[in-house]
Amino acid sequence: MMQALDAGGMPVLTDGVRQSDEDNPQGYYEFEAVKKTKADPGWVAGAVGKAVKMVYQLLYDLPEAYEYRVLFMRRDMREVLASQKIMLERRGEQGANISADRLADLFQRDLEKVHQWLDRQDNMSMLAVNYNAMVKSPQLECQRAGAFLGGALDIEKMAAVVDPSLYRNKR
Repeated sequence: MMQALDAGGMPVLTDGVRQSDEDNPQGYYEFEAVKKTKADPGWVAGAVGKAVKMVYQLLYDLPEAYEYRVLFMRRDMREVLASQKIMLERRGEQGANISADRLADLFQRDLEKVHQWLDRQDNMSMLAVNYNAMVKSPQLECQRAGAFLGGALDIEKMAAVVDPSLYRNKR
C-alpha cells in the first residue's frame, strides 16, 4: 500500500533505515521514529498530509490534536503468521513459543479491540483494505483507497505497482 500511495502521488514519510531484503524486495517504507511515538510524538507534526506506515498497536499512541485517515491493511492471519515465521527463520530468530492457532486467535482478538477503539475516536477514520483483494483487484482497491484519501491520487499508477509475484505466503 505504501508503494501504491507513493506511486499515486501521495507524499510518504520514510527514512530508508530498513533496507529492502529477500522478505520485502521493494522495501519497507518505514519511519523509525514511529516506534517511539508514545515517548516522543514530535514527528507527527511533520507528517501532516503524508502517508506513514505503522503497526496497529502504535495507533493508540498518536496525539489527539490531529486528524488521521487510517488505511488498515487486513490479511488472512494464517498467511501473516506464515510470512512472519519465514522472515524470523531467515534472520535466525525465534518467534513465540505457542501454536499458530493460538497466536492467530490472540492476534484476532487484539485486532477486534483496536477496531472497536478506532470506531470511538473522533479524530480517526478508517478504511479496511484486504491484502488479498489488493493483489487480486488492485484497480478497485486503489480506487477505494484514493477516494477515502480525498480523490487526488493517480489510481492507474497506484494499481500498476501491485506485484502479484510478491504474494508468496499463501494458505
